[in-house]
Amino acid sequence: MSTKRLGLIMHGVTGRMGMNQHLIRSILAIRAQGGVALSDGTRVMPDPILVGRNAEKMQELAHRHGIERWSDNLDAALENRDDVIFFDAGTTQMRPTLLEKAIRAGKHVYCEKPIATNLDEALRVVRLAAEAGVKNGTVQDKLFLPGLEKLRMLRDSGFFGRMLSVRGEFGYWVFEGDWQPAQRPSWNYREEDGGGIILDMICHWRYVLDNLFGQVKSISCLGATHIPERWDETGKPYKATADDAAYAMFELEGGVIATINSSWCTRVYRDDLVTFQVDGTNGSAVAGLTDCVIQPRQGTPRPVWNPDQKQTIDFYDTWQPVPDNAVFDNGFKVQWESFIRHVVEDAPYRHGLIEGAKGVQLVECALQSWRERRWVDVPAIEG
Repeated sequence: MSTKRLGLIMHGVTGRMGMNQHLIRSILAIRAQGGVALSDGTRVMPDPILVGRNAEKMQELAHRHGIERWSDNLDAALENRDDVIFFDAGTTQMRPTLLEKAIRAGKHVYCEKPIATNLDEALRVVRLAAEAGVKNGTVQDKLFLPGLEKLRMLRDSGFFGRMLSVRGEFGYWVFEGDWQPAQRPSWNYREEDGGGIILDMICHWRYVLDNLFGQVKSISCLGATHIPERWDETGKPYKATADDAAYAMFELEGGVIATINSSWCTRVYRDDLVTFQVDGTNGSAVAGLTDCVIQPRQGTPRPVWNPDQKQTIDFYDTWQPVPDNAVFDNGFKVQWESFIRHVVEDAPYRHGLIEGAKGVQLVECALQSWRERRWVDVPAIEG
């Protein structure tokens, strides 16, 4: 069994997401398992070079994880023909420029979402990649969560019957930063720095809804900045200019109605940081990040409304868990392996930059809906 080297430029992996999910739990985990297996038995071993503006930080990160190559010169890294993939997990505002530069250098590109802050920039990158003939992808990690994989299995098995509605709840309390450090970086709450929960999360909900429940046809969204002042990493107060909560309703193909609340200003009283309840004529399911419970039509209790008596039904007890009949790997790692196979042996891949552009499109429709206080149709992106 032979092993092929795959040169990989990784940009923006000093941040929480880039370092933990993409570098440590994906690329380093793939290296530790002996690479990615191809259909002919050959294994592909990613050989990353870490690139960023701070040389000291790059060197320290590479040394800590046993990576031989690092650089603070992106242009020089892009000139190396032996490194064929460029990955970016830096700031959204910089991403279109970096992707364009990498595409013009002939690199296949893979990146975090959103792929841009506006649809025009997103589509320009999509067209450039198509014209250059490079393979491309954008992170759609939530499709690979065990809980959502179980929802997909239920859907494909016909468990729901005719699907009626989807209700999603996402979020948790992000501390303001005054008496307790915030769990998220301060730029997330400044619109001028690319922050905002609509830009961050509506991109996720686009690919989740499209792939599991039905193509998004229209959206009604109300955003809010509930916490107007926060404190940054140095303890300095700043004005929060970005939305920190979004309340959205979606009309999907097939008549399915979805509602998803996203908030960094809510305290969790549910099974997980994100949950999705799917109701159908033949059964319902509730999924979190890892677990999923179901209630079939035949097992549905028959409550009767009577506010004068204490409820006697334990509604939680009327649901049954979906068993863990499969082994679920890290979702980011699974998608990395899929993209690597796509690049090396042209394996099928359905998460290209065009899917990232659809996410940005829905963000713009959500912001328009909030601004104009009305439903906004989501047109198909041609080509």
